[in-house]
Amino acid sequence: MQLCGVCSDETSKYTCPRCKIRYCSLGCYKRHKDTCLPVEQPTPTHFCFTDFAEPWPVEDLLNEDNITDKVPLQRLQLLGQSKELRDLLCNPHLRQLLRSIDSADSKEDAMKAAMQEPLFVEFSDQCLKIVEHEADITSNDGETEAF
Repeated sequence: MQLCGVCSDETSKYTCPRCKIRYCSLGCYKRHKDTCLPVEQPTPTHFCFTDFAEPWPVEDLLNEDNITDKVPLQRLQLLGQSKELRDLLCNPHLRQLLRSIDSADSKEDAMKAAMQEPLFVEFSDQCLKIVEHEADITSNDGETEAF
């Protein structure tokens, strides 16, 4: 429990939507609003795959022996060509989710938590749709083989 950021006497129950300071009552809010300075929102920037300082070590991932489900590099490259994925990645909330997964100590737990977010599920489904689109390939003898 946090104390009121205005009077510092009572436990805060509310949060100012503009500056995020915690306050306890209508009286404290009225005193606060005269001096409220809104938290600056970061200016939205257009996400671009070239924004990363160094490229993914894709070759390292493809050569790991403990991966059971490998996706050929050609299909992974299709992800970068998808307009649907680019449109989804324009959402700052999705980008933050992806960053939090990438920086998490437990990637598995972070993925489980992210899968509770409909936006992340939509993103995951779109990725799978792209890489699994050509999962069935016809062999030379005319039979279909699944990877």
